[in-house]
Amino acid sequence: MIAAHPVDPTPPDAPVGSVPADRPTPASVESAGLIVIDKPAGITSHDVVARVRKAMKTRRVGHAGTLDPMATGVLVVGVERATKLLGLLSLTTKAYLATIRLGATTTTDDADGEPVTAVDPAGVDDAAIAAGVAALTGDILQVPSAVSAIKVDGRRAHALAREGVEVELEPRPVHIATFEIRETRRGDGFIDLDVLVDCSTGTYVRALARDLGAGLGVGGHLTALRRTRVGPFEVDRARTLDDLAERPEVTIGIDEAAHIAFPHRPISHDEAESLSQGRWLDPIGIKQVYAAVDPDGRTIALVKESGKRAASVMVVRPATLR
Repeated sequence: MIAAHPVDPTPPDAPVGSVPADRPTPASVESAGLIVIDKPAGITSHDVVARVRKAMKTRRVGHAGTLDPMATGVLVVGVERATKLLGLLSLTTKAYLATIRLGATTTTDDADGEPVTAVDPAGVDDAAIAAGVAALTGDILQVPSAVSAIKVDGRRAHALAREGVEVELEPRPVHIATFEIRETRRGDGFIDLDVLVDCSTGTYVRALARDLGAGLGVGGHLTALRRTRVGPFEVDRARTLDDLAERPEVTIGIDEAAHIAFPHRPISHDEAESLSQGRWLDPIGIKQVYAAVDPDGRTIALVKESGKRAASVMVVRPATLR
């Protein structure tokens, strides 16, 4: 499941029911939605959230998934009530363009780490590289990078690694739908591979670079990474942070977001009123979370069926905001 990081809109010392001065009163859901950001290199995902907060004049901002500082590309950000969507979005697949350098390893499996080993890969031919890529395609077990955000005894692996603690992570099943070499460049003491990777969530492209190099006996690490898709959200809908600062508005309204990311169930006005009041509907046999959409095309709630109830997992338009 994609990790979501919603932010409580009210500071701890604020009185109950108060609204920060820099945020409009949430009288409706019209200001809520998603912003697909094209993250630049050199900043963290949390830095992106801070920039979006400033641009949108609200602290109620969160992001789904995380990109390393060196990585660029798609980062899905939720604003206002849409922060509650983030943990429910079906973002089970991702696509990347990356560059893998064969012939050297680093402490972080990417270019941000310190060099560890160097082996001239001149003797590695294209056929061997293709075989190595094929071995890492499909359903595989992958050991995450030691500097990943996975928790070990309650602490992040990357924090332990920075302290010099050796971290042993268990292999995890992931699915690599596509691992395709787009271009091969041979240099003095290295081979650079531009690759396309389409994979399941939980996959570490850095680990693919590490494991490809290890399998070829020369080592490998990642030198560039760009995420081009997360679930249904493509990079062609992404905006730069500078563009957002100039035009502070959501990219995808909360209704469109629900339509893109979830199956739909048409409901009547009476059923919409029931859901908005926190009541449930009769189930109709949809297994996954779905959007209950009223006759006006508005998403009233995200619903999951269990037994004889179709109950809200998130009320998008509660009666108090309608």
